[in-house]
Amino acid sequence: MYVRVMSGEALQEAVTALRAAFDALTACDVDLLTRSDLVEPLDELESLSCQLPALRNRMLARLQAEATPQQMGAKSWKDVLAIRWRISTSEAHRRLTEAAVLAPRRALTGASLPPLLPATAAAQAHGLINNEHVEVIRKAVAKLPGFVDAVTRAQFEVGLVRNAVGVGPKELKDTACLTLFLLDQDGPEPDDTERARKRGVSKGKQRSDGTSSFTGDLTPEASAVLEAIFAKYAAPGMCNPDDPEPCTSGTPSQAQIDNDHRSLAQRQHDALVAVGRIALMSGELGKLNGLPVSIIIRTTLQDLESRAGVGTTGGGTVMPIADVIRLAGHANHYLAVFDRATGSALDLFRAKRIASPAQRIMLIARDGGCTKPCCTVGAYGSQVHHAAADWTDGGNTNVDELGLACGPDNRMVGKDGGWTTQMNDRCEVEWIPPPQLDTGQARLNYYHRPERLLRPADPEPQGHNNTEQTAPIEPTLGDERGDPSSGDTAGEPGGPAPPEGRAA
Repeated sequence: MYVRVMSGEALQEAVTALRAAFDALTACDVDLLTRSDLVEPLDELESLSCQLPALRNRMLARLQAEATPQQMGAKSWKDVLAIRWRISTSEAHRRLTEAAVLAPRRALTGASLPPLLPATAAAQAHGLINNEHVEVIRKAVAKLPGFVDAVTRAQFEVGLVRNAVGVGPKELKDTACLTLFLLDQDGPEPDDTERARKRGVSKGKQRSDGTSSFTGDLTPEASAVLEAIFAKYAAPGMCNPDDPEPCTSGTPSQAQIDNDHRSLAQRQHDALVAVGRIALMSGELGKLNGLPVSIIIRTTLQDLESRAGVGTTGGGTVMPIADVIRLAGHANHYLAVFDRATGSALDLFRAKRIASPAQRIMLIARDGGCTKPCCTVGAYGSQVHHAAADWTDGGNTNVDELGLACGPDNRMVGKDGGWTTQMNDRCEVEWIPPPQLDTGQARLNYYHRPERLLRPADPEPQGHNNTEQTAPIEPTLGDERGDPSSGDTAGEPGGPAPPEGRAA
């Protein structure tokens, strides 16, 4: 068998020729063309757009065999694609998943192996199916029961590809669902391992009205726990926020029961809030990044005084100021206000490597979350990073030289050929990519502070100062009991931060 070996120079020449051909195509004037003149070239362009991903899949597979994400300066291949080409992580994941099943493979011995979905790869290479067809086929094959043998799997894929050539993605999906049903009409057998695999609870993104969706698949144990909690705290008359003095323990009065007009779903929601509040007030939830597990909220002094506006938690939840004030009466919370607050030393210089609790609160107020561009991890899940200079290089543990960074991004700084960070004149952490990922993209993370995009092109530098300091509000909002010796441990991702000038 003859195998054509192409050098890097030849590949670059071919790509250059393709670019030249595309430039010649875009230079064509199409304004005066008729329908008959347009349809056939459009067909060819559609076929070409279906074929190009096949080449990309092969090149991506080869790149992954030649290097590691760390050598490219990123945590994962998904990040490599998202950073270099400025695509979403979901699109990067889709491309990598597609390349994994449609690109040729290599055995451990070096022998060439066909793609996992050879019929799909061949149809894509000939421009017979598009990306939507590929997605339907890939997901359908992944749903095949484990008892289906290799021959049947291959026949199943070939059948879907044959159908995809003549129908759209919707019809193909219907055919795949029907075929899967015929292969396993009884459904999967109940299995403890499968139940454990499917378990999970998800809190959705906050909507424009402030609410968030909450969905999950509960194991029998989790369901039993919630049943007991709801039986007590979701009973009529219990934990009713409309009551002047809600009943959160004992038995509600008959008047409270009679005046409770909430639905069952609303009572269960209020029960979860009450149980969570009790857990926060107990003080037995341990510590997160050196601070007691608490709700940290950013707001402004003006909003507090006027009782209007919003506050934003360390996880990114935006709350009306009335809810912020009401929440301040429960559990241990921290409130940092950008207005001449004093009482906490925020500069440690070389005295300590690990930031103090007061500094962590200040950084949550300033950064809102991980400062690496495009990272969505919120303040609750971020560590304190020596941004101006690493501790081992003589960096100081001062607020104006620190920034928030999630654990994986924090570890990407300082490695050979890795990321570097610096502080600009506005005390914002700038991230400089390694050469392999540097395409001139933004150095700042606008996800947690999108209002920075609205700044004038040449704003006046704010300089470094310690006028924006913070201290816990006492006695209403609790005291600082963080143990800075607990170290930096990443937590869960959070969300966006509030507008400029807000506090935590």
